Amino acid sequence: MTRRLTVAQATITFLKNQYIERDGVEELYFGGCFGIFGHGNVAGLGQALQQNPDFRYYQCRNEQSMVHTAVAYAKVKNRLGAFVCTTSIGPGATNMITGAALATINRLPVLLLPGDIFATREPNPVLQQLESASTQDISVNDCFKPVSKYWDRINRPEQLIYSLPEVMRVLTSQSEMGAVTLSMPQDVQTHAYDFPEELFKKRVWHVGRPRPDLPTLHKAAEWIRSSKNPVIVAGGGAIYSGAETILHDFATKTGIPVGETFAGKGAVKFDEPYSIGGLGATGTKYAIEIANEADVVIGIGTRYSDFTTASKSIFKNPDVKFININVSEFDAFKHAALPVIGDAKVILEELSILLGDFAVEQDYRRKIADYNQAWDNEVTQIYKDGNSTIPPIDQAIVIGTLNNFMGRRDVMINASGSAPGDLHKLWRATDSKNFHLEYGFSCMGYEIAAGLGAKMADPSRDIYVICGDGGYLMNNHEIVTSIQEGVKFTILLLNNNGYASIGGLSESIGSERFGTMYNYRDENSGQLSGDFLPVDLAKNAESLGAIVIKATDRTSLEQALEQSKINTRTTVIYIETSLYRTVKGYHAWWEVPIAEVSESASVQKAFETYTENKKSQRIFL
Repeated sequence: MTRRLTVAQATITFLKNQYIERDGVEELYFGGCFGIFGHGNVAGLGQALQQNPDFRYYQCRNEQSMVHTAVAYAKVKNRLGAFVCTTSIGPGATNMITGAALATINRLPVLLLPGDIFATREPNPVLQQLESASTQDISVNDCFKPVSKYWDRINRPEQLIYSLPEVMRVLTSQSEMGAVTLSMPQDVQTHAYDFPEELFKKRVWHVGRPRPDLPTLHKAAEWIRSSKNPVIVAGGGAIYSGAETILHDFATKTGIPVGETFAGKGAVKFDEPYSIGGLGATGTKYAIEIANEADVVIGIGTRYSDFTTASKSIFKNPDVKFININVSEFDAFKHAALPVIGDAKVILEELSILLGDFAVEQDYRRKIADYNQAWDNEVTQIYKDGNSTIPPIDQAIVIGTLNNFMGRRDVMINASGSAPGDLHKLWRATDSKNFHLEYGFSCMGYEIAAGLGAKMADPSRDIYVICGDGGYLMNNHEIVTSIQEGVKFTILLLNNNGYASIGGLSESIGSERFGTMYNYRDENSGQLSGDFLPVDLAKNAESLGAIVIKATDRTSLEQALEQSKINTRTTVIYIETSLYRTVKGYHAWWEVPIAEVSESASVQKAFETYTENKKSQRIFL
């Protein structure tokens, strides 16, 4: 039995019949297709999507942002659902590369279908074609190769039969997940072929829970039993595996403290006595202290980024050992760890049985509980007072007001600027989806697009996006899509007239915030040191269709949040905040190289500090 379809029609027909199942719960895998049509996909994939209205097409405004929307959707779905993104050739395709890198770095699934040049080559060079003098077998779509977990080009219709199952294998692989790119030459999309009917039958992709090697698990239990100051580092994998409950039971029973990465924050609730909060360069002072004393570090679903390890300057105990629980072998072996490879949830269940009645000493348990309370008291004070009584409002007060206002299951989204560091330290997470930070790629412009994707993934949750002026100016396009689709969320737009995070970093390396503020160019000095630019971000958001409310202090912000909750379309709360006042760091370092020679005294001093900090850096072998 065969069915005669175009390559594009066959692709959509296959994709809409793919399902995913874990723990007996079965769901349709794809939520639909985001896209922007051009000459490279309108006659092929565009026609196929029109012919298959049950595979819903969503009209987006920017190719990069549509991938961000798809990534946020997958993140809220715990990687058990995904979106397709299609573009034309040339700039439409290359605009998606940033989104592809973000997806792959964060281990989140998205299927990209960029149009491509003619496979026949007959009309070459076509509009927007990249030509090469050394080969004709290349296009801009080859740029997706290093940022994709799987890449293929369909030059003949029958190749689709073998490529589509591979696409799904990688998209649903817990250890190989990321962006998948299927390059679609524009002529081949329209070519017909007699595809086997079996290709289009319903297919359910089972996501298993791989169990660990038993001798390795026993060794991990021995290491933990012999430890005095163990600590858990909860990463995103702890949430994606649905291990929150067993992690809570494990930590409660053993008393082992739990610190969290950006992706792992929310794996445990902030007020549990074993919780030490954010860990690493932007962590709490108590989490850093515990990490430095730890003799056994149990990483759960973390890839140990330089923010988590403070550029390998924490975990100072000379005898520290690492146990890495991870479904990915690549991540499990980091830091010369004992690699416990498999699903986090089942590993914690089995490890708990092997540990029996093991628990840390009561003094250690009490110390952790005291630290939890002490940090909570500090957060309360910061939320109340900020860092200054001088207007404009502090970012910490904005964060605290939002944190106190939101419901337990609501979602806060952020990705870039100075907010991630403050949020990692301060945010009181009440649910595993309550804290949504993209900090693998820390991509400016992720935030607003992600608000759309998160709301589409779970309409039962209210979504609140914290976005700085820099991120807003880079990518605000999907406000329009949210209006078009009736998908409402709230954006807190913080304007401090500059790049606060990089400005602060510039100061720390002695460069005095050079090139980081939104100023006119001064005619006398030739530098960007004049008055602030007269850009009205609030009017801009309003022009895109959003409801805009301005807030100036805590009271007006609380009122704006109340109003946004009852509004029926996307709402932007515009707040002017201080460029200089953020929450301080706590004795942790993040390596940014400093110029070895400079005429600037401040750079010279920064290099001395850098050289000293390098001495605390370790190599784990």
